[in-house]
Amino acid sequence: MDVKTSFVSQAYANARTAAAPSPKAGVAEQGFAKLADNFMGALQDHEATARAAMTGGADPHALVQALASSQLAVETVATVRDRVVEAYQEILRMPV
Repeated sequence: MDVKTSFVSQAYANARTAAAPSPKAGVAEQGFAKLADNFMGALQDHEATARAAMTGGADPHALVQALASSQLAVETVATVRDRVVEAYQEILRMPV
């Protein structure tokens, strides 16, 4: 059997690039960071609206709207957290 080293090295290089991680590997982390920033920004806006309503600077309708929006945001984050914990527990239950 005649095996040439250049052929073997070329096949190895092709296999190595196919198995290399993609450059977009950090997209999920960036998405979660952006989601967390949006969540914190929304909560800060709602808190400012509540503070303004307490001092008489905002109408009660805006306060109720801010409270409902912040409740929805917190419930959404809690649901996502619960799903992530469930997925992690499923991974831990997998046989090795």
